[in-house]
Amino acid sequence: MLVALGAYAYITYRLGKKTLGRKPIISPAAMVGSKCKATTLLAPKGYIRVGGELWQASSSSTINAGEEVIVTGIEGMTLLVSPVGNENRENETGAHLS
Repeated sequence: MLVALGAYAYITYRLGKKTLGRKPIISPAAMVGSKCKATTLLAPKGYIRVGGELWQASSSSTINAGEEVIVTGIEGMTLLVSPVGNENRENETGAHLS
């Protein structure tokens, strides 16, 4: 019993270490302009999935889960997004990288 518990702990540790050591697939700056889907309600903050990764996002308007959005900028580790039809309006109001 103790050997099985030790083997389980070792395997779990190795898998967890490998997962936590992964680097982001996409750099935040490269995400600006990309289209993705909201995974939660953004009112004004929520989460979106970009390239298989879950990111915190903020929007100036309410966006329902499942709606397509476009990344318009970055503030720290939060992506600024707008609904797909509104990307031109967001760019004119000063979306930025920081």
